[in-house]
Amino acid sequence: MSLSLAGLWLAGLSFAGLWLAAVAAEADRRPRRILNRRRGAVVGEHSRNLARMEPGRLEVGRTATVWSAVTTADTAIALGSGDLPVLATPRLLAWLEAAACTTIGGLLDRSDSSVGTRVEVEHLAASAVGSTVTTTAELAYVDGRLLRFTVSAQDEHDRLLATGTITRVIVDRERFLGRLTPPS
Repeated sequence: MSLSLAGLWLAGLSFAGLWLAAVAAEADRRPRRILNRRRGAVVGEHSRNLARMEPGRLEVGRTATVWSAVTTADTAIALGSGDLPVLATPRLLAWLEAAACTTIGGLLDRSDSSVGTRVEVEHLAASAVGSTVTTTAELAYVDGRLLRFTVSAQDEHDRLLATGTITRVIVDRERFLGRLTPPS
């Protein structure tokens, strides 16, 4: 029996789909545990070697919440991302990133940091100056140096303002900065 390229491609997709379904089913069976909901709390001792990190230090399920008040400096007008006096999407993204960083705050060695590599956020509702925005990040996936967070933002009326995912990668600070090309 001979298979066409299309047949092989479909067979590969079927296998990939079954594999993804198995991975998702396994993820649903893993217990989730929230270790730290306080902003900036330090858990455990620092470890230089990521491969030898204590098991569970960067556990799926860790969360952090950051509260921010919307000021005129946070508006689309002030940041140049629009012409309305409402919370600017770039500022909201920064607050969501801050929540993600707070989730792992204190768990990395001082010589390590994390850098953002991908952001997928849907900004669902506007927020006026004076509003309080609560941004929350949950560590949803860990694969070595790769960290993926689910993020959300709500206002003081529990209205959902944004939802999405943020991907960050753990890097060695010195090596990362050493790769930068100086401006000419």
